[in-house]
Amino acid sequence: MQRKKWIGIWMTLLAAMVLVTACGGGNTGAGANTSADEKIEYEATKSQTLTFGVGTDIESFDPHNNNNTASEAVIVNVFDYLLKNDSEQNKVPGLATSWEQVNETTWQFKLREGVTFHNGDPFTAEDVKFTIERVAKDGALKQNSYFKNIVEVNIVDEHTVDIVTSEPDPLLLNRLSKMGAGILPSKYIQDKGVEAFLKEPVGTGPYKFSKWIKDDRVELVKNENYYEGQPKWDQVVFRVIPEASTRVSELLAGGIDVASGIPSTDIDRIQNADSKKIVKAPTQRVLQLILRHTEGIVTSDPKVREAIDLAIDKQGIVDSIAGGAGVVTRTSVTPGNFGADPSLYKQSLYDQERAKELLKEAGYADAGPELTISVSSQYKEQSEVVAAMLEQVGFKVNLDVLEPSAFSERYSSKSFKEIFMIGIGNSLFDASNNYNRYLFEEAKDETDYDNPEVEQLLQSALVNMDPASRELEYQQVQQIFAEDRPAVYLYQMEGVFGVDQRVNFQPRSDELFYAEEITPAAQ
Repeated sequence: MQRKKWIGIWMTLLAAMVLVTACGGGNTGAGANTSADEKIEYEATKSQTLTFGVGTDIESFDPHNNNNTASEAVIVNVFDYLLKNDSEQNKVPGLATSWEQVNETTWQFKLREGVTFHNGDPFTAEDVKFTIERVAKDGALKQNSYFKNIVEVNIVDEHTVDIVTSEPDPLLLNRLSKMGAGILPSKYIQDKGVEAFLKEPVGTGPYKFSKWIKDDRVELVKNENYYEGQPKWDQVVFRVIPEASTRVSELLAGGIDVASGIPSTDIDRIQNADSKKIVKAPTQRVLQLILRHTEGIVTSDPKVREAIDLAIDKQGIVDSIAGGAGVVTRTSVTPGNFGADPSLYKQSLYDQERAKELLKEAGYADAGPELTISVSSQYKEQSEVVAAMLEQVGFKVNLDVLEPSAFSERYSSKSFKEIFMIGIGNSLFDASNNYNRYLFEEAKDETDYDNPEVEQLLQSALVNMDPASRELEYQQVQQIFAEDRPAVYLYQMEGVFGVDQRVNFQPRSDELFYAEEITPAAQ
């Protein structure tokens, strides 16, 4: 009955949101506020331009100093990796044509010849050495933690390098095919400086930098000298449209081709529109609450953490807010990631009466504990439902809703209070991407989580070259986390996109937008 009540309440609220959305306006590309001349120019160039509507802007054009999928989804079109992930997450050649393990700490890579950067500089081993050693040695860069085990890059010849790690690294190939490994132009940066590079970024990818208007748009143009041939689009535009209702309006008006993060309340509206469609696909992203274990903070009490978990009807949130586009889970390592534990997937605990008893056992018989939950505005609706459910069992909840840029700053500075809500993806496709934050040193000031058994398992898994035993180590960690609750996992998110039928678009599970994988539909 409780679940039906929650769903009923939130479906009523969502119905009200539909009315607001239906009346919503916003900028519409070639819409009502566009002049006649602008409309003619827009229609003439539209067929050669691919336009995305996204909820958040990139952090910067430095592949080493971004820390979110929203950034990688854009700049992956400008910067190439040594290796790529295909649709099945197999490693395929990028700027490296082949690779082999020389010994337990050294891999050799043969580099592609005849590649040039967007400014005409040739791509060589010097660029690989400069790039990888920069991200590996500069602790101030946001991607450093993924690469700091790399000791050096040795140049064998102009198109061959050896990458040397401090210890055996079962994830080196994964690291080299994700953000942080985007290859930079060494000569250009050494001559002009990093600041000049960030204003006029240069890569080897299929699209070149044209314009970045912060919090508004990124514009790219095709690289006619791309080593894999002529790119499919003359121009690729990423428009930053924080409000989902405005993204929907832009899609319906023809201002964008692909709109991300479509609310469940707008799915029918898009499907019923001429020449529009909804496309869905599972992602690696898990929406979760991360809880402080810092001594003296209310969430350091395991009974309080368990009460939080049991108070939340995860399936109710999936059904009401996500429109069914999600799978409840007690782990953040979902199928398709190395180390997944199937016994915790599609599982949920929901028992509000037991949650109330736990709070009494924790000493909160008369007045419930007070919590602050910080959240990016993109998950505002989910956080409101969670807060309401927690208050039902006795918690007093303060919601701290932040704009995405402010949330990112708070996240980087590790300055949240008891709880923050976040959707975490997994571009490594490995359990370590989710769990290294709980290593003792990494957890300082964020969760202050400290479990010697978990520390030993995680440290061992980082250097374990035997896949079978390494998988068991991560599965043990997940079973411990299911009891310790450094995080309360809500559900695996599904990507829901509104798409103009003039383009063929299939979402990737890593949530990246490779423009070259998107083709114009047959006329």
